[in-house]
Amino acid sequence: MTNILISGGTLPDGVKSDLLIKDGLIVEIAKKIDEQNAHVINAANSIVLPGLVDLHTHLREPGKEDAETVESGSRAGVKGGFTALSAMANTSPVADTAGVVEQVFRLGQSSGLLDVFPIGAVTQGLKGEHLAEIGAMADSVARVRVFSDDGNCVFDPLVMRRALEYVKKFDGVIAQHAQEPRLTQGSQMNEGIVSSQLGLKGWPAIAEEAIIARDVLLADHVQARLHICHLTTAGGVEIIRWAKARGIAVTAEVTPHHLLLTDELARSYDPVFKVNPPLRTEADVMAVREALADGTIDIVATDHAPHPAETKECEWQEASFGMLGLETALSIVNKTMVQTGLMDWQQVADRLSYAPARIGRYADHGQQIGIGARAHLTVINPTEVFRVDRDLVASRSRNTPFHGMELPGHVVATLFSGKVVYEGNKP
Repeated sequence: MTNILISGGTLPDGVKSDLLIKDGLIVEIAKKIDEQNAHVINAANSIVLPGLVDLHTHLREPGKEDAETVESGSRAGVKGGFTALSAMANTSPVADTAGVVEQVFRLGQSSGLLDVFPIGAVTQGLKGEHLAEIGAMADSVARVRVFSDDGNCVFDPLVMRRALEYVKKFDGVIAQHAQEPRLTQGSQMNEGIVSSQLGLKGWPAIAEEAIIARDVLLADHVQARLHICHLTTAGGVEIIRWAKARGIAVTAEVTPHHLLLTDELARSYDPVFKVNPPLRTEADVMAVREALADGTIDIVATDHAPHPAETKECEWQEASFGMLGLETALSIVNKTMVQTGLMDWQQVADRLSYAPARIGRYADHGQQIGIGARAHLTVINPTEVFRVDRDLVASRSRNTPFHGMELPGHVVATLFSGKVVYEGNKP
C-alpha cells in the first residue's frame, strides 16, 4: 500500500498539521513531515475531517438498478467525502431478511470504495404489519444495528413497541420515518400558504410531529433507542428537545435540503423539488438549523434518493418523491452552518462523522483524527466554489435540486482505510 502524506491541512480543532498514513493507519501528525516515498495530497487552504458517515442513503440495489447501484452510489459518496453509507431497506426485494442485507453488504465490499452498512426493514415488506427477520439480520455477516421502514412509517403503535423491545436486546436502534399516513394521504407538498395558492394537497407538520411524540414516549416506556429520520418542522424540534431533557434515548437527523430549501420552490412546479417529507417554510429551516447547531438534532443525513428521469421529468402529481444528496451535502452544511457562524468545523466533524457512526454502532468509523486511527479521511477546501451540474454527477440519476447553484466547499480528496478513493475530479 502506498504511503500517503496529507500536507498543510487544518484539523477540525484549527491546528495546521501534516498527516502521514501507512498501511491504512495514521502514523504521524506533525507541523512538518518530510517523507520522500509518499503520494502527496496538497491540503493547503483545506480542512481535514474524519471520513463522513451517512446514516440514510438509498442505493436502490437490488431491484432498482436503473436509478442507482451500490457501486454508483459509492462513487457518489466518495465524491462527496463519505467513507460509510447506510443503505435503506426499500429495495426490491425488500431488505427484510438476512439474505438480502448480506447481498448489499457484499456488494459494498466488492466496490472497495467505502463501507456500506445495510439498514434492515422493521416489518416484512415494509407493510407495517409483522416484524421482519430482525434477529437474523442482526446476527448476519452484515451485523445490522439500524432498522427502518423508511419511505413508510411504522404506523401501528403495538408493532413499533415490539420493534423497540426487540432491538434493545442487541443495542440496535429503530429509525422512524415520522409520517401519520391518514393525515398525509395524497399529499403533495407542505401544507401552508403556498400549497393553498398552488392547489396542491398539503402535508401538515402535525403528521410528522404526532408520530415523533408518540414514539419518544414508546422509547421511554421500553427504554430503547429511537432515531427520527429527516426531521423538518419547528414543532418536531421542540418535541425532541423536550425528550432529551427527560433523558429519553432519542436521536434525530436533518437533511441538507431541509437546511437550505423551502416550499416556495414548489411554485416552479418542477418535480425536482418534490420530496418526502416535503420542503417546509423558512421558519422551519431556521429552526432546524438552530437545532443542529445546539445539538438537539444530532446529525446530518443525506436521504440520497435517486430516481430515473421518467419518474421526475413529468407532472408534479405523478412524480416520485426524492432528491440526490451525497455529492453536495458537505458543501451545503458549509454554506448554511459554517459560513453563517452557526457551527465550526469541530461541530461539522461531530454531526457528519462522530455522531452518525456512534448511532449506527460503526466502530471503525467516526474516530478522532489521531495516531493509530484508521485513515478514513475527507479533505475539503471550504472556500472553493463550484457550480452543481446534474450532467456531471457520479450517481446514475440526475435529480439534484441544486443544479446550477454555486456552492462553497470542494472535496479535494477522500481516503478510505488509507487508500485514495477520490481526488479532485478523478473518482
